[in-house]
Amino acid sequence: MKSSAATIPSDSSTNFYYSFTVLPKHKREAIRTVYAFCRYTDDIVDEEPDESRKAVLLRKWRMELANALQNRSSLPLLNQLAATARRFNIPVDHFYDLIRGVEMDLTRKRYDTFEELEQYCQLVASSVGLMCRKIFGYRNESTREYAVNLGIALQLTNIIRDVRDDARRGRIYLPREDMERFGYTEEDLLAGRYTPEFINLIRFECERAKTYFQKAHDVLKDEDKHYFFAARIMWSIYAHILRRIERSNYNVLERRISISRLLKLLITIRYWLSHHLKYSHA
Repeated sequence: MKSSAATIPSDSSTNFYYSFTVLPKHKREAIRTVYAFCRYTDDIVDEEPDESRKAVLLRKWRMELANALQNRSSLPLLNQLAATARRFNIPVDHFYDLIRGVEMDLTRKRYDTFEELEQYCQLVASSVGLMCRKIFGYRNESTREYAVNLGIALQLTNIIRDVRDDARRGRIYLPREDMERFGYTEEDLLAGRYTPEFINLIRFECERAKTYFQKAHDVLKDEDKHYFFAARIMWSIYAHILRRIERSNYNVLERRISISRLLKLLITIRYWLSHHLKYSHA
């Protein structure tokens, strides 16, 4: 297993950094602990060079998580995660769901249908939103649906944005049924062919992601927006990325589409000011 001294990241290049800096300190530290767990779990698959060791490391990581939840782990990060779960009443199933989703990257390099991909998105992304939901607090159970839909929207945006890099690593998340529908082959993708068929395919995937952004937007009730303003910053940052992909005419093959740190900061400030002005006079 990797070093037990896993740290909680504070990298300002990440989209998460901007959305969570506006939280109260105790919630910010809890979110950073959850983020560190998610990042570390993902890195076992993405950063470990020895393919044969990845499954072994994930299995050990799961066992150590179980130990931490029973106050028997020697790993500081997992002990901190267990303490966070107890403090905010986070169901431990969400942690195990994330590990299950990351494990799918070891066994699945292709997805035949969107239903299969949606399950993957729920495990690797919606599970994180459900963890954060308990930390944010809420009044309505509909925030669960918000977390699930936003997680899918964010993950689909990542998949679209990173389609070139993922293909180079041997992973194609775009469903086969979609690729066949638009006449774009895996060989085309691996060769980096930017064609009308590719444009139509990615346009379709962007529209699908937008429907999940809209579902999340529609289900969040006014009385919960106060609790979820950090998640709403994430919503806005990723929606901007999706719009930039659209403005590039869906050309995610030549370069990785992103938005600047300045724009992320401006989005964060806008939401923070809106939140502060609204609730400071409540």
